[in-house]
Amino acid sequence: MNEIDVKLLSVFAETYRTSSVSQAAENLGLSQPTISFNLTKLREHYKDALFVRTSRGMEATPFAVDLYEQVVDLLASFGKIARLQTSFDPSEAERIFRIAMTDISQIVLLPRLLNKLRVLAPKAQLRIGHITTETPRMLENGEVELAVGFMPQLDAGFYQQKLFPQRYVVLAAAEHPALGDSMSLDSYLSAGHVAVTPSGTGHSIIDRTLREQQLHRSVVLEVPNYLGVMDIVAQTDLLATVPQKLADLMSSTIAARRFPVPFDIPQYDVKQHWHARNHQDAGHRWLRALLTELFLEK
Repeated sequence: MNEIDVKLLSVFAETYRTSSVSQAAENLGLSQPTISFNLTKLREHYKDALFVRTSRGMEATPFAVDLYEQVVDLLASFGKIARLQTSFDPSEAERIFRIAMTDISQIVLLPRLLNKLRVLAPKAQLRIGHITTETPRMLENGEVELAVGFMPQLDAGFYQQKLFPQRYVVLAAAEHPALGDSMSLDSYLSAGHVAVTPSGTGHSIIDRTLREQQLHRSVVLEVPNYLGVMDIVAQTDLLATVPQKLADLMSSTIAARRFPVPFDIPQYDVKQHWHARNHQDAGHRWLRALLTELFLEK
């Protein structure tokens, strides 16, 4: 017998606990001959009697006592592995979910996700990291389970699901001195701009689109993320071209006006991306379903 079957060890452990072949059979839902047959296979493998009949029932040999201590730990490990593979109870899960997000997703999506998670999975934790050029590698090796945002570089080689489309709008201070009720292309190009250049995302699409149309804007300030853009726009005469959902949030908290982008720029899709290593994991499937429930726009 080159391999020990987990079922054989389960029979051994139950016989040890009950000191009875008949009781072990009843507890495991097996026949007594099946219990005896499995014990015989283990006896032959270990070359030990394992149990001997006494007036008190089946009594374990010294070798069986030592074996039982190891078998208990082994069966517990197998049970844990089986539960991880086949089930996920969010109400009891103490799992840490590691998600990479663009800063826009952190601002716009994360609060709602966190509030829902606190209700459905109160023992779970989130570990949020930024989308970077390292995100694909981190998804592959398991350092990150899920990436959420605008990441066209992840469209190939990873599972993905579109959550909602986004378009860009232009934000300006409410009392911007050079703007009226609308924004022309000339006024857009002649104004000063704050440009966001986050690493690992697709938001360079703005300047790429301008170059393709042989247009040029005057970038006065470059910042690595969107976190401080709302205050910069409100307190200066700079314009910011930002995703619509971020603009919705910004314009509700600062004195700013919103304008359509005065040149053709494509919409983009916010997606969740994951690697094949997590595709069948029950907890991961639950988390993906939760994001779908919260943010999918049909």
